[in-house]
Amino acid sequence: MSQFNFSSLSMAALFSRAFKMSFVSDIPALALAKALTRSFRASVLLAVVSSGSVLAFERQETQQQVGHTHEASNQVKKSSQASLQNRANEQHKDNERQHKADIASTVDKNLSKEQAHQHGNKTQTSAGLDENIHGEAISLSPEKMAIAGIEVAAISPKVFANNVYAPGEIKANGYKSYIVSPRTESVVISRHATLGQHVEKGDALVTLFSESVAEAQATYRVAYNDWQRNKKLGKETVSESRLLTTETDYISAYSRLKAFGLTEAAIAQVVTYNSANTDLAELGEYTLIAQREGAVLSDDFSQGQRVSAGDAIMVLADESELWVEARVSPNKQLNLPKGTQAVIDMSEQFFVATVIQEAHTIDPKTRTRIVRLAVKNDHDRLHPGMFVKVNFRFETDQEVMAVPESALLRSSDGDWTVFVERHSGEFTAVEVKLGRALGNYREIIGLAAETRIVTKGAFFVASEIAKGGFDPHNH
Repeated sequence: MSQFNFSSLSMAALFSRAFKMSFVSDIPALALAKALTRSFRASVLLAVVSSGSVLAFERQETQQQVGHTHEASNQVKKSSQASLQNRANEQHKDNERQHKADIASTVDKNLSKEQAHQHGNKTQTSAGLDENIHGEAISLSPEKMAIAGIEVAAISPKVFANNVYAPGEIKANGYKSYIVSPRTESVVISRHATLGQHVEKGDALVTLFSESVAEAQATYRVAYNDWQRNKKLGKETVSESRLLTTETDYISAYSRLKAFGLTEAAIAQVVTYNSANTDLAELGEYTLIAQREGAVLSDDFSQGQRVSAGDAIMVLADESELWVEARVSPNKQLNLPKGTQAVIDMSEQFFVATVIQEAHTIDPKTRTRIVRLAVKNDHDRLHPGMFVKVNFRFETDQEVMAVPESALLRSSDGDWTVFVERHSGEFTAVEVKLGRALGNYREIIGLAAETRIVTKGAFFVASEIAKGGFDPHNH
């Protein structure tokens, strides 16, 4: 409206000025008035149009500003709603985690109360278990656990067998072995058995020659003949003292040959001759025979060799049952009464042995005590001289909590930990205390019965936790 008024005033001034000039220039007043009137109408119309355009422009500008303001307000409103939604989601997640923690705490408390009721003050409560939790939890999908070979199992108190290792050596059974040796100085004439050969009782082993045996054979021949002659004559012809003397000489000569190792058959051959066919060369030769069946474990001699009385020229042994001499450290206070069983490991072949003797002295060379066991060798797979592993088995007196060695990991501060599955696929490192070694298992203290732990793949779980940027064993 300001522009319209301005234009109207301008036109009025122009009209007045033109009217004055009409008297000067003799222009007819009426014509001038008409012209000015038409010009005024045009001006007024132009002013009105101009004013409407301005108003329309201002209205459009205002509407655009309002539109921009409304749009900005909508954006602010949407941003505020999104922020509120995010806060609500976070609050919901926090509530969910708190709810799960409350459930886990309640379950642990119930388990701890039940275990405390069963085992008294020996068990640990849920609060104590929570104090041993290390770091944060991690969740793994079933597919990832399958790929990594992670196995989870619940542990419970059981009676475990404890294995104690000791090195051992296979020995010949001393009660079923026989040493072949001359009982007087002799010379080896020939052998009849070789190393490793299995011989039966009564088989010839080696033939020897000895001057002492020759003398004893000759004495036996004389004594045998005198005794036979006097016995035939009888007491009517021969005095009783003479008869007793010849009998005593005969028994003495016979016993001497037996002492040299001659058999009854060999002694009988000494007197089976006649005066027309006397083979003096046979005197002095004698053959040693096997006193029991078994294998020839050694034959350390050569033909023509002179051997002394008592020298071991052959060793026979029955290998159906052998000895195992286990050398146990004296520091290990083991109760190994007769009849205690052990497992013999020889190149992944296992045999059951039984304790038959235990030495009460310490070997001065190895500083160990020897425990002797008997083992059956049914398939002839064991031989004297073999080194084996001896594992003594001891069962615990009562039920204990134990986990596989593969489930234990050391934390950065040196504590032993296991990974406990509190929820499906969610694992947390929990500190435990170690007890006795039970073979491939280890006694632990600090977990309630039926707790599910990672028994295989614990290292993978620890590495996955480490990828999250925090120490899985950090307090």
